[in-house]
Amino acid sequence: MNDRIHDRAPSGAPSTRWRPEVLAFIDAHRRDGHRCARLDPLGISRPADLGLLDPQRFGLQPGDWLSPAGTPLWSARTVADLDRTLKAVYCDGLALDASAVRDDARRDWLFREMEAAPPTPGGAAQRLALLELLVRAQAWEAHVAQAFPHAKRFSLEGNETLIPLLHALCDEAAGSGVRRIFLGMPHRGRVNVLVNLMGLAPARVLDYFDPKSPTPELHTDLVYHLGGERELTTPHGPLSLTLAHNPSHLQSVHPVLTGMARACQDALDRAPGAQADAGRREVLALMLHGDAAFAGQGVVMETLMLGGKPGYGVGGTVHVIINNQVGFTEPNPMSAWPAQYCTDVTRMVDAPVLRVNADEPEQALRAAAIAIAWRARFGSDIVIDLIGYRRLGHSESDVPALTRPHIHAITQAHPTVVDRYAAALKADGVTPPDADMASHLTHARVRAHQAFADPSLPDEAETPHALRRPGEAPPLDAAGLRVLVDAMTRLPEDFEPHAMVRTLTDHWRRMAGIAESPLPLDWCFAENLAVATILRGGMNVRISGMDVRRGTFLHRQAVWTSQRSGSSDAPAEFVPLRQIPPGGGRFDIYNSPLSEEAVLGFEYGYSVGAARTLTVWEAQFGDFVNGAQVFVDQYISSGEEKWGDASSLTVLLPHGNEGIGPDHSSGYLSRFLQLCGEDNLRVCCPSTAAQWFHLLRRQAFDTLRKPLIVMSPKGTLYVEKASHGTVEELTGGAFKTVIDDARVELPRQVERLLLCSGKVHYDLERGRRSVARADLALARIEQFYPFPADALIALFARYPALVEITWVQEEHRQQGAWAFMREQLEEILPAHCKLRCVARRPNASGATSSHAIHQLEQVELVARALGEA
Repeated sequence: MNDRIHDRAPSGAPSTRWRPEVLAFIDAHRRDGHRCARLDPLGISRPADLGLLDPQRFGLQPGDWLSPAGTPLWSARTVADLDRTLKAVYCDGLALDASAVRDDARRDWLFREMEAAPPTPGGAAQRLALLELLVRAQAWEAHVAQAFPHAKRFSLEGNETLIPLLHALCDEAAGSGVRRIFLGMPHRGRVNVLVNLMGLAPARVLDYFDPKSPTPELHTDLVYHLGGERELTTPHGPLSLTLAHNPSHLQSVHPVLTGMARACQDALDRAPGAQADAGRREVLALMLHGDAAFAGQGVVMETLMLGGKPGYGVGGTVHVIINNQVGFTEPNPMSAWPAQYCTDVTRMVDAPVLRVNADEPEQALRAAAIAIAWRARFGSDIVIDLIGYRRLGHSESDVPALTRPHIHAITQAHPTVVDRYAAALKADGVTPPDADMASHLTHARVRAHQAFADPSLPDEAETPHALRRPGEAPPLDAAGLRVLVDAMTRLPEDFEPHAMVRTLTDHWRRMAGIAESPLPLDWCFAENLAVATILRGGMNVRISGMDVRRGTFLHRQAVWTSQRSGSSDAPAEFVPLRQIPPGGGRFDIYNSPLSEEAVLGFEYGYSVGAARTLTVWEAQFGDFVNGAQVFVDQYISSGEEKWGDASSLTVLLPHGNEGIGPDHSSGYLSRFLQLCGEDNLRVCCPSTAAQWFHLLRRQAFDTLRKPLIVMSPKGTLYVEKASHGTVEELTGGAFKTVIDDARVELPRQVERLLLCSGKVHYDLERGRRSVARADLALARIEQFYPFPADALIALFARYPALVEITWVQEEHRQQGAWAFMREQLEEILPAHCKLRCVARRPNASGATSSHAIHQLEQVELVARALGEA
């Protein structure tokens, strides 16, 4: 069938060029065949006008020859023959929608794949094996329904072909050189996949449904949220499968999955002796979606967009839509006329779509082969839209006849894919070796039920613990600091730095003691030096977020751009942290697209997969984390307790009232503190450059991997001279959870203690100096969680005359740490000591957008804290 239809005849030979009408007829099938294909198993979706591909519309008659010489095309000599062939290729149970593919060469490749002689159905053994997979998929649903009729399992019935499709994708991927697949999916069919692909023991799955389970303490999440790992045997060798855990926020796992895959790819690419592009070739992201959520949730679009950006691509994701044409109770049918599909969002990444009738499993296997070949060849996304139906309701407790009586009646009368495929095999003369087809089906179902009823359980692994990493941060002396800074500030020849960068290099060399006229160590220097020491210690560092290469507040300056233009030999960029002496870790920093949700989800997934990488995501302003709240609540704060997924993701949220409005002032500290429990997070607010240095190093080399949430500085604190440090504070210190008042000379005279965090400390310090109060001490909380109770008890003991402890925050009363601090402090408050709070009054919107009003509020806040108002 793979004729080259646009070739001319050899010179001197009779012309065999196809008639223009014939070529237009073929192109129309390539373009619109999917709109006329028989894809809906129930036959209820609105098709396109069948006259769209009628030969007579192109001026062709059934008996016409295809070429003047009568040369056959795809074994067809007449228009009628060609019509039948094209309908079989483009309008059958597998259809190609290449309308989003703008590259002509890629489209032509797809047409060749579709028009190549389709592989004949496998031998009897292969086709019976396919039937066996369908039987197991169907039998599992029946088995659970019989054992626990009221259990929510989010049945796969109506789309059972998913199971052989996934097996085929695994086999094809292994054949193309893939050695590991990261799989993500929402809850529809997930329990079936856990058993019939991931190999989870049926008894373990059924235990989650059992209200009388003997081990309820093992049920850390709902069974249809769980993931797992398996070493799958394929005809091409072993294949590692990882099914990512996923909460009920449907598509949220999409960026998490891609982050996990990218972490694995990066590790392979950096391995000694690795071949070029080994990660992309050996690691595949396979993402399953529900049709309604795929079309309806914005995180899908964000994640698709990420795949084309530096630092986020995974070499193409294979997407599978479990399309039952309904979302909850709202119909979501595809429409070929006008053309509207749940996959339309993928047009933004030029992804082709292979639409498959879920009642035709052999066509699904062919789609799997094309999809894997596409991804291997082009390294870009492709979609398999598996179009089926939902035999039951949204869940098994639903009453579908209540909202969709007509469609429900059709689904109940519709033969199952097992019965249809068995009948097709029988019609083709495929005879089971042991019995007739009916008996073979009966025996297969009995075998499946017996396997699912096996009560044996595998030996329980220990409760997952956080992965261990090097415990002690490597020591740093002044000489080592100078070596690092010297390497970072030696610019290559022909590199012309901006004047600000030239000043920066001069300041760094003075801060390190390399050049004369030493300077205090600022935040930019402290961060870059902390990362340098982490890299030298063998850890990788990855930073992403909006404008992180420079830093929103010009606070990082991690990438320097040459001001010289027109010279192809001169380097365009210089990355100081990639100049560290060889043998250490790798430094990567990426400006993300203008997205919080997908990017934070990606970085969480990356951090789970990259145990030896300090993964950092920085919001442009702390408030912007609002756009990614699902990942904060459902993954970062709870993923380890629910699923055993340890993460050391570091989240930087620039925080602080500076009179620039409610959208640029708050990292919502109160929300994060509400999420703290069971030692799940680290929540800190460093107030000095040295503390920032030590906090980053502690996070990188900590023996327990925990997410770190930082209320990081904004413009004001970065330029606060009193927050800058010395070389000795970096080389000889460590992160302090609480900082005492170094200015107090007579602790026994102190009756009032002010506790605060962040930049308000410096306003309070200036205010205290102006009133010269000897009975007042000022201390800082640098770590909110885990709560530093022992450090605070020791602090209180230093001031035996205390009668009042005041928590001071510049946030509004309901938005800062007060509620959390009050609960914690009341447990350790010294006897006869009163606890009070000074904060801005509660309001609805947050910080003022007037700098003048902010200044007045700040003066009034400090006066009240000092007792002067």
